[in-house]
Amino acid sequence: MVSLMTLTCTAHETRVHYASLLEVAAKLRARELTPVELTETLLARIDQVDPVLRSYATVTADVALAQAGNAEAELAAGRYRGPLHGVPIAVKDLCFTAGIVTAAGTTIRSGHVPTYDATVVQRLSQAGAILLGKLQLTEAAFAEHHPSVTPPRNPWNPEYWSGASSSGSGVAVAAGLAFGSLGTDTGGSIRYPSAANGITGIKPTWGRVSRYGVFALAASLDHVGPMARSAQDAAAILGAIAGADPHDPTAAAIPVPDYLAGLGAPIGPVRIGVDRAYNETRVDQATIGMLDDVIAVLRRLGATIVEVTLPDTSTINAMWPRYAGVEAAIAHQATYPSRASEYGPADTPGSIAGLITHGHTVSAIELMHAHHQRLAFTGGLARTLGDVDVLLTPVQPTTSLTLAQKEAVYADPEALTDLLRFVTPFNMAGAPTITLPGGFGEDDMPLGFQFVGRPFEEQLLIQLGHAYQRETDWHLRHPAL
Repeated sequence: MVSLMTLTCTAHETRVHYASLLEVAAKLRARELTPVELTETLLARIDQVDPVLRSYATVTADVALAQAGNAEAELAAGRYRGPLHGVPIAVKDLCFTAGIVTAAGTTIRSGHVPTYDATVVQRLSQAGAILLGKLQLTEAAFAEHHPSVTPPRNPWNPEYWSGASSSGSGVAVAAGLAFGSLGTDTGGSIRYPSAANGITGIKPTWGRVSRYGVFALAASLDHVGPMARSAQDAAAILGAIAGADPHDPTAAAIPVPDYLAGLGAPIGPVRIGVDRAYNETRVDQATIGMLDDVIAVLRRLGATIVEVTLPDTSTINAMWPRYAGVEAAIAHQATYPSRASEYGPADTPGSIAGLITHGHTVSAIELMHAHHQRLAFTGGLARTLGDVDVLLTPVQPTTSLTLAQKEAVYADPEALTDLLRFVTPFNMAGAPTITLPGGFGEDDMPLGFQFVGRPFEEQLLIQLGHAYQRETDWHLRHPAL
């Protein structure tokens, strides 16, 4: 029986499961390491560690080993597909995978076996990545897990929250159970797990990555993006999955840049916008101190810090549940309320059934009012970002939440609204963000922050994140299991 032992923070871990994606990619290309060896190592670690952490909903060992064998033959023949070739990763279990159960954290879809791959899964396969399995998530990617699902456990301390819906994605990457993963973010679900588990996550611009074959929570708010242990590793994954898609008319027909290009160069005269009132009102001192430390690093890198005032975020934050509720009701109209008994209880705080029920009560006038507020905020954010290159903000107003604190926040509508205020506005605007580890609190739990950028300027966010990570070692620290 595996037990979760006392966890400590270790810097500059050298074991292969904690190596960076690009490090193992270089070794694979140089044939210093084979895809089969690497895949077997990761599968053995999953078998050893994940019975406790519960990050995987499904482990696809046979698929992974077959893909690894193919990658090994291709690399031996000199057919190199790029930095993901032969690298074991995993995807959130709402991304369709042909012939593999895609349950989306629910029981109602526990027997759902897609006949095709989501576009993002297909593109990972085309890039030569190895699919280790499907990662656990909250029920239908909302706030709480289905009662029948054991939530993934934070590898730094099992008494702490592992983040919202992309919880399995965050835990697996942090614990060395994959070199990267895919998550989705409708209201913080890449950013919370990235911050909680001490990893890097990119929420791309809405439309930068196809949503075809990804089960929707709220279609106009859903973003699919990479989660990895560094900005450059996340960049490699984003480069593989981004771009136009004939199956998804909302996927932007804008060329995909080489996100890895120029990462070692100085960041140049970048202007970082900081709204002190937004960042520090009702925010704990540890988070404020982390942001001050981040600003000090940015100044050393040559960035200019510019005081800005964001458009009102409180109104748009309050509008998010209306949008999410109505769009969730659309996504589940075939099964809710007709099969409501198979969902988690609607009266449980954070339940998808509760969100859908709320969506059914929103009037057309209320929804259009929310839409007008959304347009106004998006325009105001664009004006703010016209004066600066990126914004620096917290991910959440407090340090890591214990499980007891998380339950209390979910049960208190005012506290939940407060938790969401640094994330949902940027879903409503469709703006890109990158979340980075920025230190540790007094409880030895990771702290995270985010940069927010202009539409389709993920490359600048990545360059800034990589520059920050060259100056710090927070992303090199790992939980010791």
